[in-house]
Amino acid sequence: MKIGVVFPQTEIGADPAVIRDFAQAAEALGYTHLLAYDHVLGAVHQGREPRLTGPYTEETPFHEPFVLFGYLAGLTTTIELVTGVLILPQRQTALVAKQAAQVAVLSGGRLRLGVGVGWNYVEYDALGEDFHTRGRRQAEQIEVLRKLWTEPVVDYTGKYHRVDRAGVLPMPAKQIPIWMGGGSDAAYRRAAAMADGFIFTSRGGSTESALKLREMVAAAGREQSSFGIEGIVPYQSGPDSWGAQVESWRAVGATHLSVVAMNAGLDPKGHIAMLETYRKAIG
Repeated sequence: MKIGVVFPQTEIGADPAVIRDFAQAAEALGYTHLLAYDHVLGAVHQGREPRLTGPYTEETPFHEPFVLFGYLAGLTTTIELVTGVLILPQRQTALVAKQAAQVAVLSGGRLRLGVGVGWNYVEYDALGEDFHTRGRRQAEQIEVLRKLWTEPVVDYTGKYHRVDRAGVLPMPAKQIPIWMGGGSDAAYRRAAAMADGFIFTSRGGSTESALKLREMVAAAGREQSSFGIEGIVPYQSGPDSWGAQVESWRAVGATHLSVVAMNAGLDPKGHIAMLETYRKAIG
């Protein structure tokens, strides 16, 4: 099982040198991947109908994942760069294909694209996309992305997309893995049908959910060995729990695990120090 770390989006700050130091320290300590959450806009929660119930507001900072990974591609050499997850349906599909292909090319094939449908309808409205069709649109987006990354010229007509004999150059050297994320049965079903793997959230993911997803993958007639599972575990649970968490995810066949230290009371330098503390504790 590969051990990675969640990039502390909301607490790392805006100093490029600190961001560089965090990524390089993670790589030097043997973390296999760096996973970044995604939000384009923060939104005021008060006075909304429907209510916004997610954990982030207009005061929460986020670095844009593709720009962040383009920066880190030139500062690292081995660590995998993972979106966990990119809110795909609020974005233009062809633009995502271009941005992801660029990160893959510039990083030497180190991008894993985790995608999800999100919860913040304010972002969808601001970006000109339909919040209510996001699940159906995402399924078609994945089909279009895979074509644009493997076919020099794509001629595609779907319910939400029309690509008229066009392509993305430079293309990635290999297909970019697309994983899904979320915490609902609908997300599990979509992933079992079409994704290369699944990223569980730190808020709702559990080993029991991983077993349920494994059953769905089998029911879809897919090989378990070709489907990845990633859990996210909280750093603030403490060293007495870390080893047991690793083993419990390993026991249900997880292929990847990431530790998240946001909301653990750390400043940017504390997040860098955390990398060594956790890695030494789990061996």
